[in-house]
Amino acid sequence: MKKNLFISFQPINLSLGILLVRVIIGVLMAFYGYQKLINFETMAASDFWAKEVSFLGMTGKTPLALTIFAEFFCSLLLIVGLFTRLSLIPLLICMGYIIAFTAKFEVIYSGDNGIEVNNAFVYFVIYLGIYLTGPGNYSLDYKIANR
Repeated sequence: MKKNLFISFQPINLSLGILLVRVIIGVLMAFYGYQKLINFETMAASDFWAKEVSFLGMTGKTPLALTIFAEFFCSLLLIVGLFTRLSLIPLLICMGYIIAFTAKFEVIYSGDNGIEVNNAFVYFVIYLGIYLTGPGNYSLDYKIANR
């Protein structure tokens, strides 16, 4: 029987697909974290972080620093595939917090351009998928485990 790559249900390269998702999502989220990192003082003094964000009773600089840790540093770990599942936990908590408390569980809402989807929900689902599948063969975790 002749194999057809366009009709086959077998993955061409599952690990390459996971690598692509890890790198793209990691880079996109790292940009969010980097912007918060370079504007830390300004953002910490803003009304949003001082009054609207309260994580475990903490406001201001502490939840902002935790968000930067998740969005920037954990995303860098995700990109290279080092401590992948462990680094996804803060990212999942961060996106879950945004969905639950900042967006009030509004996953789909009416925006300026019609119906829009909450970005935090999309990131949460992708992070959960990576958590369940693992980092793949093209990761430092795989290299360390098979040493």
